[in-house]
Formats: sequence, structure tokens, C-alpha cells
Amino acid sequence: MPRKLISAIKEHSLPLNEQSLDRLAEAIGDARIVMIGEASHGTSDFYTLRAELSKKLIEEKGFTVIAVEGDWPSAQAVNRYVKGYGEEERSAKEVLSESFHRWPTWMWANEEIEQFTEWLKKKNTSLNNKVGFYGIDLYSLYESIDEVLNFLSENPKYNVDLEHARKAFSCFEPYNRMPEHYALSAAHFTEECISEVSSLLHSLRSNEEKYSDKHEEDLNVIMNALVAKNAEAYYREMMQDAISWNTRDLHMVEAINELINYHGENAKIIIWEHNTHIGDASETDMKDEQMINVGQLIREQYGKENTFAIGFGTYEGTVIAADSWGEPLQVIDVPPAKLSSWEGQLRAAGEEDKVLLFTEENRELFNDWIGHRAIGVVYNPDFEAYGNYVPSRVGSRYDAFIYIHQSKALRPLQ
Repeated sequence: MPRKLISAIKEHSLPLNEQSLDRLAEAIGDARIVMIGEASHGTSDFYTLRAELSKKLIEEKGFTVIAVEGDWPSAQAVNRYVKGYGEEERSAKEVLSESFHRWPTWMWANEEIEQFTEWLKKKNTSLNNKVGFYGIDLYSLYESIDEVLNFLSENPKYNVDLEHARKAFSCFEPYNRMPEHYALSAAHFTEECISEVSSLLHSLRSNEEKYSDKHEEDLNVIMNALVAKNAEAYYREMMQDAISWNTRDLHMVEAINELINYHGENAKIIIWEHNTHIGDASETDMKDEQMINVGQLIREQYGKENTFAIGFGTYEGTVIAADSWGEPLQVIDVPPAKLSSWEGQLRAAGEEDKVLLFTEENRELFNDWIGHRAIGVVYNPDFEAYGNYVPSRVGSRYDAFIYIHQSKALRPLQ
């Protein structure tokens, strides 16, 4: 297998440059949903190339929505900034530093995102249909509760929904804004308490036409209520890895669908998430654990002809990560990938950065099972051989792949 794979990589890869990125945009064609991954949450090259691809899609193909693996309230601050909704004069650096304060802050409060945010703000001044920046993750349970309550409190005409919200969110009051305490205690909750949050979301949706669309206030209240509903389920299930993983990715798909419904059926959306979320889970060993992900569900819901997934990988370099959850960030050396891995085979085919486009004609050449490296916010390279390689059929997991031979760590904002 290795020799055959190396030959296929040599035959079908393109050197990474402006021309190959143009070829990639051409291959995307008329797809309405483009999912752009990353092999870590701390690699500068992935963030920079993802931003360059997104600029190309915005300028050449009319994409108007960017949905990222970040919290809704924090990303809304960026959305307001790039769309000019706020009156105060602030810089992108200030917005990112003040809004993304939950660990791991470096995922979005970094120089690469700062540069893209400033570009997007400037670009939006020339667009009638401004490009939005939205978070689709669900960790912001208490921040989203606050957003809903504040919005309803400031608008007395929605008093019925305010009382409903207060009752629904009373379940969370004893847990000191610490979701892990909620997770440990959730088994003692009554079904009535849990259903109140779902009922609130239904009520808000039923009354959605009453809310002002100024500065997307109507979308904001619905999305925060959606986060609260699904975060409740996520934290309740977080002791069961596969179930909580599926709840999180199902939420992100539901959030994506809300954004598409809000912006219209013809809206074109770019999704920024880790490879493990946007690379089709049914083409990995995740399916053996009955795990699903965004990439799989989006393909199933919208059809492969309307979607396009781009994966990333690196052979060696540096990355921003931490030793354990909640610990300070570090610049960590990424060791050379195993020769038998996908990244090792890409290196064996030549050290140059490269792009692979998977088509119906060549996809099967890249579909033998092989380990594909994934690095999270917690990373220990000494143990990566035991848990950082995801068995995958790469040719079907993605529609294209970008390989960086020697990658560099992300640059967090100080």
C-alpha cells in the first residue's frame, strides 16, 4: 500500500501556490457549503490559508456567512464589529481579546484572526450583503442564558417570554455558573425542568416575527436559546463521550441550519472547524463508536454536490496547545509524523507543501485505511502514537487536502 499511495500522491498533487488555490476554488464549483478544516487548533499555517481561501470564496463566489467552532456570544462581538453595528471605535484586537476570554482563548484571540477580522470589516464596507461571522459551538451555556434574559428584560413587550425564560433557566441557578457541577448533578433533575428549556426555544421561535431584525437581534435571541437547550443536554451527557460528542455536533448542524434559514435558502456558507468535525465521520473509525459529525451530517442533508470539505495536515513543526485542560498555553514541538501515517506518506512523496483534489476518477486511490493525525487543545507529543491518529479513508473523508511540510505555531494576542 505505501508505495502505491506515494505514487498516487506524486501523480495527483499540486504545489501549494496561488494557482493551486485557484484550482481548488474551481473544484468547489457551485457548492453552497464549504467546510474548511484544521489539523490542530494552534497552527498558524492552517488559520492563514483558511482565511485566504475564505477571502477568495467571498470575492469570487459570493459567500456571505462564516460559521466557526466558537461560542455564539463571543463571535457575535466579532460579527457586530465586521458589520459596523457598534458605535464605539475599537480595533479587532480589542474585540477579540475582550470577547474570547474562555479557555482556550488562543483559538480565536490570535494575530491570524485579527488580520482576517480587519480585512472582513473593510471588505464589508463595499458589500451590500455584508459577510457575517458566527459561532456555532455550545460551551457558552451561562453567557447565552444572560443574553436571552437581558434581551427580553430590555424589551418589556416580550414579557410573556421573559417569565418563561426565568422559569426555564431557574434549573441552572444552584450551580455557580460551573457547567461541570451541573453535569454531575443533572441525573437528579426532573423531566419537567429539562423540558422547560426546550419549551422556551419553541416559544421564542413561535414569536420570532415580533423581534426586531435591527443588528440581527432576532437571530441573536433564537441562537442563544438554542445554545442553552443543547448545552443543557451536552453537559448532562458529558460523562459519556460518544453521546456528548454527537450532541455537540448535532447542535452545530442545527446552528448552521438556523443561519441558512435566516439568511435565505440561497445563502452560501463557509464553516471553519477542526478536521475531526468537518471530515466525514462515516469515512473514519468514529463510525465504529456510533459517532457522527458535522461533515457527515451536512453531506447527508445537503448532498455531496452542494458541499465541499477541505482537510489540512502537517508533517512536523510547532503548535500552540496545553498539557492538560485549562492549563496555560505553550509552544509545543510537533514531531515528524509516522511513516505509515497519511502525513508520513505525504512527506515521503516530497517535502514541498502541496494540494490534493479528490475526484470521482482518483478518489479510490486514496481510500485505503490509514492513520491521519489530529491535534487538539490538549496535546502531549510523547503519547501521540496512542491517540492522535484517526484511521481514515482520506479520499472520501474530504474533497481536497492541503499539506504543510513544516508548520508554525499560532500567534496568540497578548
